[in-house]
Amino acid sequence: MELQERPETCVVAVDGPSGSGKSTVSRRLAVAVEGVYLDTGAMYRAVTWAVLNAGVDLGDPDAIAKIALETELSIGTDPLAPHFAANGTNVDEAIRGAEVTGAVSAVAAVPSVRKHLVTLQKAIIDGHPRIIVEGRDIAAVVAPDADLKVYLTASAAARAARRSGENGSDVAATEADLARRDKLDSSRATDPLRQASDALEVDTTGMGIDEVVAHLLHLLNSKVSK
Repeated sequence: MELQERPETCVVAVDGPSGSGKSTVSRRLAVAVEGVYLDTGAMYRAVTWAVLNAGVDLGDPDAIAKIALETELSIGTDPLAPHFAANGTNVDEAIRGAEVTGAVSAVAAVPSVRKHLVTLQKAIIDGHPRIIVEGRDIAAVVAPDADLKVYLTASAAARAARRSGENGSDVAATEADLARRDKLDSSRATDPLRQASDALEVDTTGMGIDEVVAHLLHLLNSKVSK
């Protein structure tokens, strides 16, 4: 399915847990609307990389916040080639590694870190007429006035299989790690992972990427044609 009418302005918020298909779907949507793509999770990962690189204790929220505020992020929003750099260092590969993955929930739980990055995210959204934004708190916090809000989900087994297929990890270990991150992200005091009350839930368990993208384009068509 194609977009029936490209809107002059368009903000789509895509939330959901790891392995639900957010990144691939969001990038494809951005291409379809001739817009840009923002991976907010990668922003938290880039800051986490900087925190680890500085040797900061993950149990010290003040030290984490200091590094977050001092870190200069470079954020590429081209859906065909998104990229991230922290303090001039390309971190595209590093932020997907096990060390950053294991620490990002702790860094993302620091309220001042979230406040700082949400401010940056809002500025990026305001700077582009058509943008697809993915993360865990987009519809509820970052872009509450988005034109379309969706919450992608999938069974734990499906999510683990997808993530393992991406990085070659053990499926059982991956499922356990996703459950750990889900618990941390859902229980944090500031901006926890949750479905916004007005977001449309899309269970991607039995769907291929093409099907999910077509479904979201259908939802967007219904919004922009009103």
